Order: sequence, then structure tokens, then C-alpha cells
Amino acid sequence: MGNLILILGVALWSGAHFFKRAAPERRAAMGEAGKLPITLALVASIVLMTLGYKWADPIWLWVAPGWMVHLNNLLVFIGFYLFAVSGLKTRLHQKIRHPQLSGFKAWAVAHLLVVGTVQGVILFGGLLAWAVVSVIVINRANRDWTRPPEAAMWKEGVAVVGALFAMLVVGQIHGWLGPWPFGGA
Repeated sequence: MGNLILILGVALWSGAHFFKRAAPERRAAMGEAGKLPITLALVASIVLMTLGYKWADPIWLWVAPGWMVHLNNLLVFIGFYLFAVSGLKTRLHQKIRHPQLSGFKAWAVAHLLVVGTVQGVILFGGLLAWAVVSVIVINRANRDWTRPPEAAMWKEGVAVVGALFAMLVVGQIHGWLGPWPFGGA
């Protein structure tokens, strides 16, 4: 039952995100009032994914070697860094069209490497597939990309510090709610 709930959560996440692209006229007609149902759908999807993941019986497909935790953490850091790149519009943002989706993909791949269960593949593989398809759909809809203006170099340092801070905070919360993400415990 847990895997089914997990699949529903991933599907709802994807559907809520693709709604604007799949039905642009309908979404536009909803105006500002349309933000609430989309937000509620996303919150519901996160709840479904969390409960489905917790309730699913783990069926192991592989066990990651211990050193894989370090690669996982590097990829998660890159994911946080790319989110910071997007928010700060750093110089790297001039080279990467979709830094948030790229960061999300790094996060999903990182987790696929170390979570070798069926529910891990459903959750992280499903979210990775959503991010990959999102980039393709966005690029096809908007072929032209205007690069952002050049940014100050100091923004790169702020992005690194912000990513480290976010990783430590999220890592601590991750350890409270689930497995300790930094190894050694």
C-alpha cells in the first residue's frame, strides 16, 4: 500500500507542476486564485510521498558501499549550490539555463545512489524523471534563452556559503527525521 501512495504522491507532484504547461489557458483563467489549489496539491503530494515512503516495506535492490555517502553529500551540496545560483543570479547562472532543476536532478541522483530500495527508486527516480522532462518541456516551449546579465563575483562566494549553511541545516533535520546523512553514525 505504501508504494501505491508513494506513486500517487510523485504523480500529484508532477501533475501540479505540469498543469501550467499542459493546460495554459485553464491555468491563466484561474489567475492569482489558481496559486492556492496548486500549492495545496504540492503540499498534499509531499505528504503522500512522505507517508508512502515511510509505510512501504523496504525491498532492497542494492546496498551502497560506505564511501557512496561522500559522493551523495557532494551531489546534494551541488544541488543546494545550484539553487543558490538561481536565487542570487550568479555568474554560473549565465551558463546554466535551469539551475534549480539541475540542482534538483543532482539531489535525486545523489539519493538514488545510496537508497537502494524499491521505494527509493519510485521516489527519487520518479522525481528525477519529472525534473528531466520539465527541462525538455520548458526548452521546447521556450527555445530562446536570454542569458542573465553578468553578475558580481562576490555572489559566487555567497552562494557557496549559503549552500553550506542550507546543507548543514537540512542535514540536521534529515538526521532528526530519518537517517543521519553525513555518515559515521
